[in-house]
Amino acid sequence: MSQFIASRRTFLAASAAACGSAALARVASAKAPLPLTLGIQLYSLRGFPVDQALDHAKALGLTQVEFYPGMFPITDDAAAITAMKQKLADRGLTISAHGVNRFTKDAAANRKLFAFAKAAGVKTITADPDPDSFASLDELVKEFDIRVAIHNHGPRHRYNKALDVLGAIEKHDQRIGACADLGHFIRSGERPTEVIRLLKGRLYGIHLKDFAEMQDKTKGVILGKGHLDVPAVMEALVAVGFPADGALSIEYEENPKDPIADLQECVAVARKAIGQA
Repeated sequence: MSQFIASRRTFLAASAAACGSAALARVASAKAPLPLTLGIQLYSLRGFPVDQALDHAKALGLTQVEFYPGMFPITDDAAAITAMKQKLADRGLTISAHGVNRFTKDAAANRKLFAFAKAAGVKTITADPDPDSFASLDELVKEFDIRVAIHNHGPRHRYNKALDVLGAIEKHDQRIGACADLGHFIRSGERPTEVIRLLKGRLYGIHLKDFAEMQDKTKGVILGKGHLDVPAVMEALVAVGFPADGALSIEYEENPKDPIADLQECVAVARKAIGQA
């Protein structure tokens, strides 16, 4: 009898140890949140005055905003820049990027944009640069230590495919790279995760956008309801070393007069993919 009791105790102890090990294994296998910070391209909130748009960005639980020129115009007015920075500080927000801006061969105009970015605290200028602007940009990114990220606009645009962007930047300063609008790449028939892999090392911005079809004329949809594999995109960004101060901006262009419920859904999808739900 004593031998049976001893055996049973041994069995129970072994079982408890096994269960404990299994529980620890489950905890260890649970993924830690990915080191990515979500923001929003404020074009998504273009139907609102800037103060309301910033309030909405905060209410969505975001801490970074990417301005577009219609909401924060290029200016050399120091008071206007200071006022906008104060609006952000009052809401606990920071600027991740500004764009999409055009660069041309006009070096003086290009410099004015960089000076504005420096004063506003912008680290990345999202851009659609003319081919003859790159000599000027090479000098300016060095002088100001501000990155230029080429934004693609889908079929028929000069930066249609990821290889078009790579071809444009390959002989230029490392601070000239890409802002990959994943929705427009979907429209161009490219897989977002493959785009991210191709642009490794020169990827400074992302517009998280989804479309229903991989074709030119298609409808924008909530993240993950079209051809954007949101978890795979987040994992790919970490795998290629997307910079900590890069602009990871949700962009939703539908329903501009009342986009909040849709944006809440987009934010929830993105947060879940990062592991911050």
